[in-house]
Amino acid sequence: MRAVSKSFEGAKRQTTRILDGVSLTAPAGQITTILGESGCGKTTLLRIVAGLETATSGGIHIGEREVTSVHPSRRGVAMVFQNYGLYPAKTVAKNIEFPLKMAGVAPAERRTRGLAAATLLHIDHVMDRMPAQLSGGQRQRVGIARALARDPEILLMDEPLSNLDAQLRIEMRAELVAMQRRIGSTMLYVTHDQTEAMTMSDRVVVMRGGHIEQQGTPEEVFQVPATTYVAAFLGNMNLAPAPASETGAGAGTTLGVRPEHFLPADHSVPQEGDLCIEGAIEYAELLGTDRILHVRAGDTLWRARVDAALPLHERITVRARAANVHRFDAESGVRLAV
Repeated sequence: MRAVSKSFEGAKRQTTRILDGVSLTAPAGQITTILGESGCGKTTLLRIVAGLETATSGGIHIGEREVTSVHPSRRGVAMVFQNYGLYPAKTVAKNIEFPLKMAGVAPAERRTRGLAAATLLHIDHVMDRMPAQLSGGQRQRVGIARALARDPEILLMDEPLSNLDAQLRIEMRAELVAMQRRIGSTMLYVTHDQTEAMTMSDRVVVMRGGHIEQQGTPEEVFQVPATTYVAAFLGNMNLAPAPASETGAGAGTTLGVRPEHFLPADHSVPQEGDLCIEGAIEYAELLGTDRILHVRAGDTLWRARVDAALPLHERITVRARAANVHRFDAESGVRLAV
């Protein structure tokens, strides 16, 4: 996608911009995830790639082909929808084969390709059933098999797991990644779920308000967030104004530290550049063997992950190494070079 923008004209001819100059590359044979909150433009972006929406400006390329004005059926893409999109009066087999039938594929080849896709997704035993007879996970597999049967260059997935229960989502995440690795497909995957993005993706594109905040590998966007928005959206980083002793001439700086990067001061040897926070424990969250302590220091409430049970209101000092302290411009939220 090259500088793609999308605007809609609403009531009283007021223009609403949904996408604002979005440029990204989804490498072939990888999973690229578009991550963001509801309304950030990620589904519109996917629909533009599919040809279901027209960009106001900018261009779409698939490989060496410029497809901005190409009909959806000739783009070589297939889309899996959040609500499955199955035909209730057709069997599983007929649902999977339907796009092939519309494309004029011969019946014998339709059956072969449909069965191959169903087998890949472990639903070949339900080919004669109707959608109403399937579980949520099976219905989603049918939707994915229908897309795979078309042998697309790019597989587009719009929140495909959001209607499944928590345990099934975990199972389907692993299954989708395993499927993608087996067939080597190029996948553009949309989600609002940070865990899905971080565990499934080769690349993550974080969107906000119609533009890209950051893109990179999951490790890059988590470990080196480009903005305070990305820092808070991925992993709940502590963000607070830097104390005067920390900023010096750099007043107007926001500090960021992840809870897991704080250590009780008595468990570590002080080093130059450490950030030390002393305060009283206001609240403790139990997370298995770990605890997240909410430590009040002045006007700021910091979260620190520790492995010890400490009483409420007890004073504690926690320390973060300089390498784990992120600095952002307080006004723009953009990461500062150290």
